[in-house]
Order: sequence, then structure tokens, then C-alpha cells
Amino acid sequence: MPRRSVVVAALAVLLAAGCSGGPSREAAAPGTTTAPAPPAPESVTLLATGDVLVHQERSLTRGARQPDGSYDFSGVLAPVSGLIGDADLAVCHLETPVAAAGGPYRGYPSFAVQPEIVDALAGAGYDVCSTASNHSLDDGFEGLTRTLDELDAVGIAHTGTHRSDQASAEPTIVERAGVRVGFVAATFGLNGVPLPDGREWAVDVAAVPDVDGMLAAASRARAAGADVVVASLHCCREYEQDPTDEQVAAVRTLLASPDVDLVLGHHAHVVQPFERIDGEWVAYGLGNHLAEHSTRGYPTEDSVAARFTFTRGPDGRFTVSRAEAVPLRIEIAEDGVRVVPADPASAARIAEVLDRRGARAAGLEVLPG
Repeated sequence: MPRRSVVVAALAVLLAAGCSGGPSREAAAPGTTTAPAPPAPESVTLLATGDVLVHQERSLTRGARQPDGSYDFSGVLAPVSGLIGDADLAVCHLETPVAAAGGPYRGYPSFAVQPEIVDALAGAGYDVCSTASNHSLDDGFEGLTRTLDELDAVGIAHTGTHRSDQASAEPTIVERAGVRVGFVAATFGLNGVPLPDGREWAVDVAAVPDVDGMLAAASRARAAGADVVVASLHCCREYEQDPTDEQVAAVRTLLASPDVDLVLGHHAHVVQPFERIDGEWVAYGLGNHLAEHSTRGYPTEDSVAARFTFTRGPDGRFTVSRAEAVPLRIEIAEDGVRVVPADPASAARIAEVLDRRGARAAGLEVLPG
């Protein structure tokens, strides 16, 4: 995946000066010493997107189906792969379990989707996915573990669902640009499906606004050396573009912790506001990233990519030095689906929602795709 690199040309300048045959005008006066240049600030840029659901027997699967019966979803994310791949860390929310190759596949209300979607996520440049959602157990514990296996096979880290009690206690930490970023995730429910008997650790569930389990996981990540900890919360009310009171309370509790630096929200299937709370950011809802809902008048094709740059301050802690949002659009045609930069009308609609809690005055930049 393409990564930004720092090119240092100072050596060439020094060599040129040393070979010039005369003293450099930059040389220090006799008897003095030159202080070393201060190190470049450490920073890492994280990009996060919304819900990934593969509905069946609709434009997405029709367009991705290959003559041999397999599926290729790479073209769906191709228009935004540069945006995704340019980030130091790209984070997705894989809301549904995957089935075994060849199926059978299921869509709403109980999903088991094509495993090839994981290949497309990897190809687009994602590094880590949150997997705790109300659909985590749609295909049972076997589907849950199969999904984690598929993510592991393509090198995508994951958080929120687990194969074992031991794994559930191990922090998910990914290092990029010399910065260690920890990830925790939880869902507010499982659509009435009980956690497997004896495997209650399989999915991280938070009885929102109670987020004690997420706070404990964030503390473990920090203790394990995470410089930044990102919390992904799957809740609360679908198709509502303003967060619920319980959602706001949960977010405020998370951000009040010294162990949480950013909150990402999922589940509403529509874009919700961003907000800066005591210097830290929340994206209450990133909307859908890939889905085909029966819209019923809701803007479920509106989407947003959130991009946050964390920089180490003089106190050694990382804080967000730049907050950005890139409006996107799920473009649905009869023969397929593509995720594309938002058109002007969609971008304006998304920007209005993003700013409902004062995000732009607090520093959020809404960028063109």
C-alpha cells in the first residue's frame, strides 16, 4: 500500500559545501557549537469509513459476479482507493460475517456474505477493521471465526470479535510511521442473538451508555504501549442523523478517559455529526461505506471518510492536529455499485449534517473528494 515517505536532502547540501574549495558561509564561528536541528514532529494520519454490508441479489452482487461464480468487488472501491491508501492507517467497519467461498450467501436480516469482499478491502488499502456489530453472530460463532480468518489471511488487523477468551484480552495495536495505534470496539446489541454459551467473550457488547468494557480494553491497549487509542462504537438508532442522548453520553464517557483519543461511530446507515469535546474528536456516524438499503427517503447513499492527523506534543502525548472529512457517495447503477467522491449537492447535504454540533468552528475541514 502506498505510504508517504520523508526525503532528506541535507546530506547532499553538506557534501556540496564540503567540496566547494572554501569555507561555508554556514560554518559556525570558532569557539562555538551548533545546536542539532530539532527532530521532525511525530505524526500519523488515520482515515476511517462507514458500514460495509453486502446485500444480496442487488446491483452490487450482480455487478461483481464473475463467469465462474466467484465475485470481484475491487472495482467498487477503486475510485476511492487512492484516498484510502494514502493514509498511514485506514480503518473499515466490516459489519457482517462472511460465508465460506461459494456460499450459500444471505443478506438482510441475517447476513453471511461473499468472502471476496475482504480481498477488496485489502486491495483498497485498509489496515484494520472493527467487527463488533449487531450482525456479528448472524452466522454463528463459526461465521465469526471464519471472518477473522479471512481478515488475517490478507493482513487486516481486527477488533471487537474474538476466537478465544485469551484473544479477547489481547490489545489490537498497529504501528505506522513509528506510532503505535490501539483499537477497541463494541456493539450495543446482537439483534436478540445470545452470546454463545461459554463464549461470552466472542463479541464485545456495551450496554450503552455503559461503556466500562471499552474503557477497560482501552486501558489494556494503553498499558501495552499504544500511543493513540481509537474506540469504535456500533450503536444506536438507525436512519437518525442526530446522535441519541445515550450515544452522546457514551461518547463523552469514552473521551473523558485518558486512554481514549478518538471515537468512531457506526450503525445509523446515515451520516451523523462530528464534534470536538474537550479537545478530542468524535465522528458520531460515518454512514454507509458500501451498502444498498431500501432508502425509504433516508440518505443512505451519503457517506463520509473521516481523516484525523495525530501529532506528538511537547508533553509526549498525541493529539489531533488536523481533522478532515471527505464527503463520499455510493453510486448505484443497474449493473453495479461504486463508491465515489460526492457530487456537489450530496457534499453540501453531508457538510450540513457534519456541522450540526459546531465541528467546523472547532476546526473540522470538509474537503472535496
